Amino acid sequence: MSGHSKWSTIKRKKGAADAKRSKIFSKIVKEIQVAVKEGGADDTANPRLRLAVQNAKGVNMPKDNVARAINKASSGEANFQEVSFEGYGPGGIAVFIECLTDNNNRTVSVIRSIFTKKGGNLGTNGSLSFLFERKGVFTVPGGEIDKDEFELEMIDAGAEDIEDEGEVYIITTALEDFGNVQKKLEELNIEPENAELQRIPNDTKELDTDSALRFLKMIDDFEEDDDVQNVYHNLKMTDELITVLEAD
Repeated sequence: MSGHSKWSTIKRKKGAADAKRSKIFSKIVKEIQVAVKEGGADDTANPRLRLAVQNAKGVNMPKDNVARAINKASSGEANFQEVSFEGYGPGGIAVFIECLTDNNNRTVSVIRSIFTKKGGNLGTNGSLSFLFERKGVFTVPGGEIDKDEFELEMIDAGAEDIEDEGEVYIITTALEDFGNVQKKLEELNIEPENAELQRIPNDTKELDTDSALRFLKMIDDFEEDDDVQNVYHNLKMTDELITVLEAD
């Protein structure tokens, strides 16, 4: 898990440095709209919406933006559907992509094009699902938290792994314990920067650093597309690769 969480932390820092806030806002707005369409506009009765609103707070999204997203979805203006893609990148690294789109043909075309241009190939849905496991991942700001007491509370709530990344803690839970950890954080009055279900690779594959960097450029291309919400892969994040990424 350490390589995965380290990569998440690097992306978090780079995202802030690269001023990608508008992209982050766009993703959360789509998630809010899909959540409303799926379960209604009352976040007390709609866990998915409650989580999306919580994540909006975590990135300091203005309340007006959240309200507009909910209203747009409630009026039927927003019409996004969830689609996913699976394939292999250069070096045989598995890639799982989650999208929210209002034009499936456009999204398929863009995803296939990126795979082709970067030396990968788009596979059939379901072909790679076994390589990833759904887990809950929370990013919690360090702040004034008492580390020892906090870790005990999280373990008691069902946390599988807690990593101290300096400014934040990365907490990983089994899928079935996601709600328990979320509830415990609420009881402790701790607001996570981000909380979501992610696809964690069951095993990883190592590439030499140059090949790994080329692969990660493909991942960047996917993540820059407006229809893409999340991209997961099973590239092993070696110490050498992490050092290069942090220095970039």
